[in-house]
Amino acid sequence: MTSWRAGMQVPYTVTFLEMDKRPGYEWPHTPNGMTGALLRAQKPPVWYFRALYDAVGRDYAWTDLHASEDAEIEAWLTHPDVALYSLIDHGWPHGFFMLDWRAGDICDLSYFGLVPASVGRGLGSWMLRTAILTGWAREGVRKLLVNTCTLDHPRALIQYQKHGFTPVRQEERTRLLTRDWSPAS
Repeated sequence: MTSWRAGMQVPYTVTFLEMDKRPGYEWPHTPNGMTGALLRAQKPPVWYFRALYDAVGRDYAWTDLHASEDAEIEAWLTHPDVALYSLIDHGWPHGFFMLDWRAGDICDLSYFGLVPASVGRGLGSWMLRTAILTGWAREGVRKLLVNTCTLDHPRALIQYQKHGFTPVRQEERTRLLTRDWSPAS
């Protein structure tokens, strides 16, 4: 396993994906053993979003929003066309997703992920299908967008494609690490 030190530049590839029609699958059944709920946050505080962002993204070098001002994040989180959903089970967050309809007829699945302790339990596919269908549930949506990168979970791109997204372009980028990082496997 490769480890990277804070201050190093890490190369990665971003893949942008689209879905231009509602998928044919129905709302998924709740996974076996899950006793919790997927809840939409009402005016979520910035600290809560930052905690989810870090809990899910730490293993994937999610650091872009660490430099963002609280006021900027708060304006985004509380916009009426942005929704944060948290998967809460056994009293703690297992993951989250964010949908952004600010572009009108386009919904951006801005963030999606599970905390490390919840990966591999069948929650990801259920939550992704739910996120996709929730995005399409808003009247007038004609397209869903998402992007992933080679720093994300190794199965992220495959899962997005499996659930109906199609890659439309890629970009090569680098990220300056703000803390030590070892890629998740």
